[in-house]
Amino acid sequence: MREEVLLETVQQVLNQVPRAIEVIIVDQSPLHEPATETQLAELDRQCRIKWIRLNEPSIPKSMNCGLRMASQPIVLFLDDDVLTVRDLVGSHAAAHASFPKAKAVVGQVLQPGEQPRSVKPSCPRTGLYADLEFPFYSTEEAWISNVMAGNLSVNRGFAIEIGGFDENFTGVAYRFESEFARRLIAHGGSIRFCPSASINHLRASKGGTRSSGSHLTSADSKHGIGDYYFAFLQSHSFESWRYSFRRMFREVRTRFHLTHPWWIPVKLLGELRALFAGRRLAILKNRSPHLQKTRNMTV
Repeated sequence: MREEVLLETVQQVLNQVPRAIEVIIVDQSPLHEPATETQLAELDRQCRIKWIRLNEPSIPKSMNCGLRMASQPIVLFLDDDVLTVRDLVGSHAAAHASFPKAKAVVGQVLQPGEQPRSVKPSCPRTGLYADLEFPFYSTEEAWISNVMAGNLSVNRGFAIEIGGFDENFTGVAYRFESEFARRLIAHGGSIRFCPSASINHLRASKGGTRSSGSHLTSADSKHGIGDYYFAFLQSHSFESWRYSFRRMFREVRTRFHLTHPWWIPVKLLGELRALFAGRRLAILKNRSPHLQKTRNMTV
């Protein structure tokens, strides 16, 4: 049950954080179970958390809200359905202290069924595809060009200076953290992968982006628009078009579509809609370079 996992995640963090450091819960759920509502309200009343509720679900918007409300120089973002190592917070803090040029630190993320292991990334390290397939289950420290937002700490001042997280990423907000990583590097920052700061991502079956329905049978552009927007924000070159068409055909070359081919036209329609919507968004943003910082977040 996602509600129980949320409370467990909050308690894990509270057990690691001194009372002098704040824990901010940016809540996008319109309604909780009564027990969850009661416990969060009590923690807020005791000033053990800052409980902020947003009317409109948006991952980038909620993370920007956390950046604005935070008072500490380093802000750690966590998903609400994770199990953490005992000293997760300390590991992030130590990484920032050891690597001052790191404006972001991303920790190890173990998806269901994954085990930590020593592995060198085989994905491209430069260009549009740089570290998009980075093995975040790795035990090898590295400087990287991508992040996972569910276990990410950032230098608050620098993150705000470059515009925070791009709120044009709507729907499931796919690739919004990759776009943030590229922008951070473009502005002179670096990203350190710190495997000792580890979480198990439980991927709770209810709530979160999994409430958006199955992307396999949907013609809704929300499932793909972020990926195309990301590609065309980087450039309008041949590489962006190749990236887009590779995604489009990858999305229908699945085991599900092999056994349910009547859904292929529906899925392709959704991908085409997402491609044109994402490209249009990127064109509009790239035409207004003087607004690129201020459009992302307002402090």
